Amino acid sequence: MNSFMQAARHFARDEEGITAIEYGLIAAVMAGAIAAAFGPLRDAIEAAFEDIVTSMAVTP
Repeated sequence: MNSFMQAARHFARDEEGITAIEYGLIAAVMAGAIAAAFGPLRDAIEAAFEDIVTSMAVTP
């Protein structure tokens, strides 16, 4: 039982995995911010690409 308690204390003090969790949370927040920023621009970007496709179309 004593070795279990030592292992539990060591696990509680171990901070090695914390950095990976922090980077994961930062990446998730950044992805959300990018999605929120480009949401309103979606229609404008779509219209611009449609204009490009229309201007490149070859008329017979």
